[in-house]
Amino acid sequence: MSNPSHRRTPPRADAPSVQAPPSPGALPSDADDNQPPSTGSVTAVLRAMQVLDAFALGESHLPLAELSRRCQLHKTTVLRIARTLALSGYLVQREDGDWRLGPAAGWLGARYQAGFDVQNVLEPALRALTLASGESAAFYVREGNVRTCLVRVEGPQALRHHARMGEGLPLDRGSPGRVILAFSGEPGELYEDIRQRGYHWSIGEREQGVATISAPVFGKHWRLLGSVCVSGPASRLSQQRLEEIAPTVIAAANQLSYELAGNTGTTTTPARVSHWHP
Repeated sequence: MSNPSHRRTPPRADAPSVQAPPSPGALPSDADDNQPPSTGSVTAVLRAMQVLDAFALGESHLPLAELSRRCQLHKTTVLRIARTLALSGYLVQREDGDWRLGPAAGWLGARYQAGFDVQNVLEPALRALTLASGESAAFYVREGNVRTCLVRVEGPQALRHHARMGEGLPLDRGSPGRVILAFSGEPGELYEDIRQRGYHWSIGEREQGVATISAPVFGKHWRLLGSVCVSGPASRLSQQRLEEIAPTVIAAANQLSYELAGNTGTTTTPARVSHWHP
């Protein structure tokens, strides 16, 4: 008699097949569209964001093949997503077949900026800071682990530093990010020094030949909102010059803090409520 422990039972025809798990970092295939991911995210939405994020600054349009390559998705999948986004105006297909961002994408960015009270508070304050310092001025906010330039006013000089709006930049390189980290409670001697001074300057830390000086901006109950920054070529903004304009930058940051917190700094003008989305 044979040993039953060595018998192999053939699989039933109706038994479900077992698939090998996907390799780490692999993108889900088209068959996964209707499967709920364990993280609670929606695969189709994530892919749509991939397609929109594939456009780099300065690129007016991209062919389908390039979108497919950057997103690491099949052309048919990208085409289906692009056509869906086009229905809502987030993408537009050109006559030559290439795709570009649509008006809805611009309107989304405009609404994002509107949440920060840009036109009423930030732009006038930065324009005054530019006139006082003779250099470009910008306002940075923290978005997760990066900082982004929310609004910028260019300086009057022909040679100046150009920051790209909305680009994610490191927090630990450059004075705007260092200030945000310091007043977010980042430990360390450097950040303690920044908290004691109330401002920070850097030369060539993130970008060679560029100098910046920044100060924190607060809202109600000393909630950190971001940092105001003056930037320009290091050839013009030496350490001595940065120290000279430090009081001007701090004064602009303090004024912004009053206005964004709903105060005007005077007793004769009623406080204006400012809607803020950090």
